[in-house]
Amino acid sequence: MKTFSPLTASQIAALEAQSCRCDDWSAVTVAEDFNPKYVRNVNFSGQVRLGSFNKTFTLAGGIRKHSGIYHATLHNVVVGDDCMIEHIRNYIANYIIGSGSYIENVTDLITYGETSFGNGTRVSVLNETGGREVAIHDYLSSHEAYITALYRHDPKLISAIGKLVEGYVESVTASFGIVGCDVEIMDAMHIVNVKIGDNAKIKGTSRLRNGTIISCPEAPVNIGMNVIADDFIVQSGSSIQDGVTLTKCFVGQACILGHGYSASDSLFFSNCQGENGEACALFAGPYTVTHHKSTLLIAGMFSFMNAGSGSNQSNHMYKLGPIHQGIFERGAKTTSDSYVLLPAKIGAFSLVMGRHVNNPDTTDLPFSYLIEQQGVTYIIPGVNLKSVGTIRDVKKWPTRDKRTDPHRLDHINFNHLSPFTVQKMFRGISILERLREASGSKADNYYYKKSIIRNASLHKGIKYYQTGIIKFLGNSFISRIQGADLSSDDALRKALCRDTETGSGEWRDISGLICPASEIERLCTDISEDKVSDVRDLGKRFEEMALNYYRYEWTWAYDAIERFWGYDLALITRSQAVSIVKQWKSAVVSLDKLIYDDAGKEFELTSMTGFGADGDTVRRDEDFAAVRGGSFDTNPFVLEVQDHIRRKSELGDNIIARLSKK
Repeated sequence: MKTFSPLTASQIAALEAQSCRCDDWSAVTVAEDFNPKYVRNVNFSGQVRLGSFNKTFTLAGGIRKHSGIYHATLHNVVVGDDCMIEHIRNYIANYIIGSGSYIENVTDLITYGETSFGNGTRVSVLNETGGREVAIHDYLSSHEAYITALYRHDPKLISAIGKLVEGYVESVTASFGIVGCDVEIMDAMHIVNVKIGDNAKIKGTSRLRNGTIISCPEAPVNIGMNVIADDFIVQSGSSIQDGVTLTKCFVGQACILGHGYSASDSLFFSNCQGENGEACALFAGPYTVTHHKSTLLIAGMFSFMNAGSGSNQSNHMYKLGPIHQGIFERGAKTTSDSYVLLPAKIGAFSLVMGRHVNNPDTTDLPFSYLIEQQGVTYIIPGVNLKSVGTIRDVKKWPTRDKRTDPHRLDHINFNHLSPFTVQKMFRGISILERLREASGSKADNYYYKKSIIRNASLHKGIKYYQTGIIKFLGNSFISRIQGADLSSDDALRKALCRDTETGSGEWRDISGLICPASEIERLCTDISEDKVSDVRDLGKRFEEMALNYYRYEWTWAYDAIERFWGYDLALITRSQAVSIVKQWKSAVVSLDKLIYDDAGKEFELTSMTGFGADGDTVRRDEDFAAVRGGSFDTNPFVLEVQDHIRRKSELGDNIIARLSKK
């Protein structure tokens, strides 16, 4: 362990000769190999500890600077080995600075009073007037925030979560701030009561106040020019640049905020992006993306969402104020100039187009289009199951996971077909069939919750949902038996046995984590009964659910297969299994062909408008191919769809052959 000693008389003399001043040199201790040569024009006060300065920094352009302290005022500061501190316009007070850090041209870096560095800040998410506050902290996950914000029907649970957070806040409350190792702080102004993790880069920032920057070598945080942040926590791997303004915000892992984005009382979880626009009381679950200046996201909960330009919502009716909220379930998207009057609830993987003023609720009609015509909302159920855009989004999300921190807070399930969405398809079929029964199969329009479903849309919607259900159940069925012994009925039944009883009944998507409702309720009970020790333990419980997803999924699929096909899986025969696999193969191929046809629309003549400027048809086609990466037949996504059809057909044929073998 490194030892520190009081300054020697010769060291004090050398420091004073280099314009250093201190009222009480006995309060300054230094490392054994400390060299006063690298400390000049420094005022010391309070308790100060200095490491050794042996490192030379090479800056952009090739300039080299030796570590040390130059032109600064330090009060109650610990400086680690090989730091560079230069041109502090006011002073640094009450900070522990890790080794190898570079701090230059900073106005002030101060900790004063007892502070929790943003931990415990209550964010009025979803409802600006309060009632759904989430207390942010260093280990906050989107799942914990979901329960805290939405489970207000259980005050005992909310109180227990509050106590867990309070315990953590108390543990991190201190009168000294920390700048981690290998941190760069340059050309910044005011940094007050901020804890800064290892390898963070803070350059040109205007103000950081009461916050934590959880940076690490594997996932550094970057805070850039003209950023202002008050009462905040920024998680590992995130980048906040170019005039972003944050007030009472949590920024999760690998988020990107830039180009003047502003947010207040908002939560951003893993891989969110916000540029140009604004947010207020926003719950941005994983992969919420908004890029446009004219876009406002307010009092809403989103995830896996892309907001079109000009998208916004209204959360009050000029009566009781901004009290209304909206929930856009995973994968919901908005087109340009879309508008939704809250309260509203939009079903998973749905597209919102136009202005919707009748408080739509389509939670049980997932994969739909909501299109406004003359002030009326028209629903096209299930159509997004065949959309090339939906499949493209589903494929890109895992590849765009930029989290490099080995410790991940949000446990994200990327599946678009899951017990969560498929249970809604079952309900959707029931809703559509009831509407058809009530109004007759030949009615022009069917009315559902202030919205209209046209005749053709209703009948196609039932077919889309049936196809989606068969595809999902077949996927689970085949995954279960693919590597198993299928030589007899008994062997087949053994392969299909459930590993656990957990998974039956309702499922939930708690902001990225898809899991059985029973597990969420069990966790909530444990929290209420003080069986969860702290916020880290709570995070481990969510991780456990994520790791067991496929075991739980099979339990749900087992019950659904019996209900859908009417087979008793404990007594199933190989011939019945062949029937399931054949229907699965047909469903997969038919959906892929619909997606293939939808992709083809991107290569129709109307899509080529504007290509081939100043030329003929040949030049237009060549220009289009050059920009779009080739022709339809050579497009990578189209080739992937064709390959998917081939692979799934071969898989189905192989399993059918094994089941049919005597």
